[in-house]
Amino acid sequence: MHKFVLLVAAALALPATPDAHAQAGSDWPTRPITLVVPFPPGGTTDLLARLIAREASAGLGQSIVVENRPGAGGGIGAAAVARAKPDGYTLLMGTVGTQASNQFLYAQLPYDAARDFAPVTLLANSPNVLLVNPKVGVNSVAQLLEQARRNPGSLNFASTSLGGSPHLSGELFNSMAHVDIRHVPYKGSAPAMTDLIGGQVQLMYDNLPSAMGQIKSGAVKALAVTTAARVPMLPDVPTVAESGLPGYEVNAWFGLLAPAGTPAPIIKRLQTVVADAMQDKSLRGQVEALGAIPVANTPQDYAAIIRADTDKWRTVIRQAGIHAQ
Repeated sequence: MHKFVLLVAAALALPATPDAHAQAGSDWPTRPITLVVPFPPGGTTDLLARLIAREASAGLGQSIVVENRPGAGGGIGAAAVARAKPDGYTLLMGTVGTQASNQFLYAQLPYDAARDFAPVTLLANSPNVLLVNPKVGVNSVAQLLEQARRNPGSLNFASTSLGGSPHLSGELFNSMAHVDIRHVPYKGSAPAMTDLIGGQVQLMYDNLPSAMGQIKSGAVKALAVTTAARVPMLPDVPTVAESGLPGYEVNAWFGLLAPAGTPAPIIKRLQTVVADAMQDKSLRGQVEALGAIPVANTPQDYAAIIRADTDKWRTVIRQAGIHAQ
């Protein structure tokens, strides 16, 4: 037994093997990296992921391949990354849904949002926008509140999905304003926008990138954005907070995450490469053109945002009694 203990101690004292050394991050990356987007191609999450993948690939000297794994509000793709080997070769493009709200919407989520991921950086914030059909005759949040309070339950708002940030934007509005504007969920922005323009619903919350074309054409009217400050893309559109609901804020953010246990040097290098890429004026311009605001903060700052949004949406979802099917 004494000899066995000595052998174990000697083995533990040996220098790290080349494989262990590589796992610590010094040789990483030596092959292509997979960035999982847990939503279909063409949406804001996917477009941002492809921009970042292109720029970060140059900084890392290895290609980053975007892989779309949609389903269950982003849960299928997120679960795949949570189960992946924590070696820096599988990453997630996370959202408010995958990291904060899904855990309160789904009875069984195949991953633990807090335990199974290592935050790398918040890439960008994308405001949601409160839209109205011009024929409704509502031209401000104040007028909307007046009508909603005068006739409770008479107004409907569309969203792109059950439990997504546009839906939660509407539920937070209802909660803070003490109004009853009924939710009508759709499967994506396009069908919801079609019904808004057609008058089947009066209001809609949407990601700004998806709605920008219809706003510019005049088909719908933007009453307010959900972020704490006005956005450069719509400088004349006020925030919900300044329009009568102080403290109201919803950020539809997009961030980079790795499986829990990924070595700290890999996390640090990833964050540094992305932050450096975000300093490029061309990339920042492309992100802003999508209706998003570049961020690229630290892992610690991103983790704090996830915790804060988890607390916020836990309360809103439970008060509203929202459950995904």
